[in-house]
Amino acid sequence: MADLLAQTARCITRHALIQRGETVVVAVSGGLDSMVLLHLLHRLAGTENWQLVVAHLNHGLRGRASDADERLVRETAGRLKLPSVIDRADVRRETLARKLSLEMAARQLRHEFLARTARARGARVVALAHHADDQVETFLLRLLRGAGGEGLAGMKPVAPSPADADLRLVRPLLEFSRATLAAYARRHRLRFREDASNACRDIPRNRVRHELIPRLRRFQPALDTTILRAMELVGAEAEFATAAAQRWLRHRQRSPFAALAVAVQRRVIQAQLRQLAGEPDFALIEALRATAERRIAVRPGLHVVRDTEGRVGVAPLRRTGFRADRRVVRLTGPRGAAEFGGLRCRWALVAGGMSARRLHPIAGREIFDADRVGGRVVLRHWQPGDRFQPIGLPRAAKLQDLFTNAKVPVAERRDRIVAATARGAIFWVEGLRMSERFKLTATTKRRLIWRWARRSG
Repeated sequence: MADLLAQTARCITRHALIQRGETVVVAVSGGLDSMVLLHLLHRLAGTENWQLVVAHLNHGLRGRASDADERLVRETAGRLKLPSVIDRADVRRETLARKLSLEMAARQLRHEFLARTARARGARVVALAHHADDQVETFLLRLLRGAGGEGLAGMKPVAPSPADADLRLVRPLLEFSRATLAAYARRHRLRFREDASNACRDIPRNRVRHELIPRLRRFQPALDTTILRAMELVGAEAEFATAAAQRWLRHRQRSPFAALAVAVQRRVIQAQLRQLAGEPDFALIEALRATAERRIAVRPGLHVVRDTEGRVGVAPLRRTGFRADRRVVRLTGPRGAAEFGGLRCRWALVAGGMSARRLHPIAGREIFDADRVGGRVVLRHWQPGDRFQPIGLPRAAKLQDLFTNAKVPVAERRDRIVAATARGAIFWVEGLRMSERFKLTATTKRRLIWRWARRSG
């Protein structure tokens, strides 16, 4: 354990994470990992002439516990005689405003805060406390979600900030386990705060940490070493395929698309789709890779096509007979109503989570997680390429296939109404089960009660 300081210094040197004399913003939450990181960097700062700035964002999600985290960080920075920047964010409000999950909104706000702090202090480096256990958990989470090589490669020791591409995020502890950091904290009697939410099994990462990993270790005691080695191998291969794809895109006339390795073909298509329609999923990439000159729906109103030379572009719109009218409904106030396409919808926003009584099925009514739906709903008709994940299904399916399985008459399908979020995710389809992605969970704070009925006559 006495070697952790030296090992951290070697890691910083080997990956060129922090240069001598640099100003470094240290992201400190008050938990074990970040308090150990701060202690190590503070011990190294004197010989390296680093200027450390402690940064803490109070998310306000845990009430007094969040305030206690803030106090600990402030007191620790004062004791170490380091400047600190403390700020607060209303994550719940931003979750609604940005139409994101609570976790994703908190992550965005945190990176934006760290980028602002770095710019204000003239720093180009932000140090984060991710460690080897985080890598293992991330690998398994992404594996379960079907990620490719880029995702399975995990976090890098140094990477650009998602909030500012000119800002470097460095992770000096990425090679060390949580147990190693805990032993260091005990040895140096470091104070830190435990986040009670880390024990909540409703959070996927916590289920992986507390349930999946212990089971896997029964089969492979060296699980961490095995996974980290796999991440290294997969990451190197993913980087090679990406580099090959970028070279081909710059000089595509040198070899035909069909002659490329499958992995490189996928990267070529992925890179082009990112420019056209954001981050694509595997099914879309594979559909374009497998067949040239075939229109593929990305979302309602946007189709793409790959030509025989490997170019991916937006396919021109064509008349389909699908009804394009829509209505935007803002969920302001505790309740309201709207009519669209012969359907009358009523909604109510109610505080509180799930209970057996509330979940009892009632015809013409569904209950959703209001914060996942957001404050704006789009009512429209079924469109080509629409995908929906009814509750109980492991993944989204084409709405056309769901209508077929539910034996909805072909003549009725284009009259069926769907309700989507402002970002385009469908959370309700007339006549089908509610959405898996928007169901009530143990973390639900507000319920959206959604009722509907067809006008008679």
